[in-house]
Amino acid sequence: MNRINNLFASKKQGILSIYFCAGHPTLDSTAQIIRTLEQKGVDMIEVGIPFSDPMADGPVIQDAATKALRNGMTLRLLFEQLSDIRRDVKMPLVLMGYLNPVYQYGYEAFFKKCSQTGIDGVIIPDLPFKDYLETVKPIADKYDVRIIMLITPETSDERIRFIDDSTDGFIYMVSSAATTGAQKEFDRRKQEYFNHVNGMGLKHPRMIGFGISNRQTLESAQANAAGCIIGSKFVQLMEKVGDAEGAYGALMEALGK
Repeated sequence: MNRINNLFASKKQGILSIYFCAGHPTLDSTAQIIRTLEQKGVDMIEVGIPFSDPMADGPVIQDAATKALRNGMTLRLLFEQLSDIRRDVKMPLVLMGYLNPVYQYGYEAFFKKCSQTGIDGVIIPDLPFKDYLETVKPIADKYDVRIIMLITPETSDERIRFIDDSTDGFIYMVSSAATTGAQKEFDRRKQEYFNHVNGMGLKHPRMIGFGISNRQTLESAQANAAGCIIGSKFVQLMEKVGDAEGAYGALMEALGK
């Protein structure tokens, strides 16, 4: 069974996924960050593929991507750095990046390399759904790699159900239609959105991301989904602290853990 499916089959609530950008803060830090976070008990990791025009990301992740590119990070190098990650890392690993680097690498080559490396899922925010169904999904399915789709408060019920019917793994439930970045709280409108989606009877679990940075947003996300995805706050702490263990400790303190 794909490790993503296995995680959600075995753990229904309180799942914690952390995002960071490959090649940040240093070019060679990616594998060590993954290993450290697994040792700390994180359930799943999203590794960002740095890109020069990260349109869905806020300033923190944009800055990290810029620094990673300056450090020399590429998709090809990322696969090389993760070539032996499955010798000891057991948790699900997801790559998150924009379509251009994946397209340039070649869909067949990309998903084959994901399979060889032990990547369980991929998130491509700007992948058109039509292209996903007609071109990308058949190749991803061939290599047992899950394509994770995002929904936002602006996504129609029809589209949400279509995504639920046409994907596997989990649905990435974006807390707002804005870019990534920490938020102090989830307001009434976001709570109504969470409640509405929860009432739709979807078959796939949801993970809430964008804006989780303190106890209030963490508890709200965990109460309304299988778990949460934390990105900007951890990336910001990695920039400040410089190592994954220290950044994770500071994150837990910020989350009231």
